[in-house]
Amino acid sequence: MNQVVMYNNKTVGRDKLARLIQYASKLTWHVLQQCNANGASVSKIQELEYILSNFRKLLRMGRSLDTLYTALTLTKFDNAIISLNCAFSKVSYAIFLFCDHLIWFGRNGFANIDTIWWNRVSCKYWLLSITMNLVRDFFEIKKLLNNHEIVLKYNLKDPKTTMKTWLSYAETHKDIVLDVVKNSCDIFLPLASLDYVKLSPGTIGLLGVISSAVGIYTVIDPFAKLPMS
Repeated sequence: MNQVVMYNNKTVGRDKLARLIQYASKLTWHVLQQCNANGASVSKIQELEYILSNFRKLLRMGRSLDTLYTALTLTKFDNAIISLNCAFSKVSYAIFLFCDHLIWFGRNGFANIDTIWWNRVSCKYWLLSITMNLVRDFFEIKKLLNNHEIVLKYNLKDPKTTMKTWLSYAETHKDIVLDVVKNSCDIFLPLASLDYVKLSPGTIGLLGVISSAVGIYTVIDPFAKLPMS
């Protein structure tokens, strides 16, 4: 099983790059549409977005299995609250990926399924996974503040020193900062897909580009990735 996980992890970088281009395409065609650009150009970029979406679903085929396996290993860590939170997030994400596999088969005519219904189910578990990630971020920030509470209270008398202290913490704990930025952007994507919030395609594209760029950075720099995330 470990060999399967290691093999599948090699696709992570490619998936994140394709995701960046996919959301950049959504942002681009919406901007062109707002500028009354040529309809054929808009259609081509929309087609590129769809192709990349389909490609990513194929690229992630089978990832639901090793994501579920990872969730089981997370229960072994010392901090029970964070471990269970991360495990629950991974289980939700594994279900999201499984639904994604079914959607790919339906889109490409290999199975007769209601892709719209499965897409809503998929987005609900994606939303649940991101929500749990944000809850974990809250615990990490709370733990950080508790560790430095005395220093912060002392620095409140000097706003300039307080700002330097916060910037120092952000640089030292960039994994937490980046995870908050990524999850804060990502959570609006399933919310928009489920029609819980109303966002333009351009806004969705921009949020996707930001979270994808952060994801790529954490692949390049493993120290910028929050453990167990």
